[in-house]
Amino acid sequence: MPLTHTLLALAVVFVWGTNFVPIKFGLEEFPPFAFATLRFIIAVVPWILVVPRPKVAIRWLAMFGLLTGPGQFGLLYYAMQRDISPGLASLLMQCQVLITLVVAAAWFHEKIAKASLVGLLLTAIGFVFIAQHTGATVTLKGLFVILLAASCWAGGNLLVKQAGLVTPQRINMLQFMIWSSLFAVPPLIALTVAFEGTQVLSAARSATWVGWSAVVWQAVGNTLAGFGIWNWLLMRHRADLVTPFALLVPVFGMTASALVAGESMPMWKVQGAILILAGLAVHVFSPLFERFVSSGRTRLKI
Repeated sequence: MPLTHTLLALAVVFVWGTNFVPIKFGLEEFPPFAFATLRFIIAVVPWILVVPRPKVAIRWLAMFGLLTGPGQFGLLYYAMQRDISPGLASLLMQCQVLITLVVAAAWFHEKIAKASLVGLLLTAIGFVFIAQHTGATVTLKGLFVILLAASCWAGGNLLVKQAGLVTPQRINMLQFMIWSSLFAVPPLIALTVAFEGTQVLSAARSATWVGWSAVVWQAVGNTLAGFGIWNWLLMRHRADLVTPFALLVPVFGMTASALVAGESMPMWKVQGAILILAGLAVHVFSPLFERFVSSGRTRLKI
């Protein structure tokens, strides 16, 4: 990739990784479902008035909105309010990579590479290792909810893939993100009313510029700009050149959480992070490894 495109990829994963700290600041002023609702409202209005609907069936927009709204981000914010620290959340959410792998194998009948199985095992060991050290920075409830949130993220990935397979035209992902966000708002409002009630009004009245800035950043910086640039890169380069940059998300996330939010970094957390990141790296780079082995065998036959 050209240097400018490499810098853009680094900028996106930096935004995604460090974003977990603003989420924590936002959750100090807003209850989680209200925070998620505001995020998706700003991702829709006013953009939906000027951005055309993508050429994709409404059902794909609706299902993706449900998975990412109350599913991925509603659950993520709920867990981060009391049950998991920003750094660990940024790390464990990346389990979506291997959840996507396992479900895609069953759904699309895709073959799982042997190296990816090794990566899956390493990630599972890292997850269990962290689960054995629950305490102030993570609870068992937090681990369970984060795993559900990561599963919803994986489900969103698979829905986009399925929508792309049945849609003749290439999907404009910026349009897709804006219009699918529309379907995330109603269920999030329902959850907000059901579980947070009058807390929302008092939070809105007392919120500072820090809390409102966190809300706006979730919608504009993280969702529209981040995903817009990322998918722009994916449309211009091979996936194996772009996706490895995502391995830096938890690196930026855990570093920012330690430096800005004062999250402690005991050895067990570092060891768990190494296991999970190693598993993700093995999976991401497994196609390159298999091509290298295959080309080596071909040269030997020659």
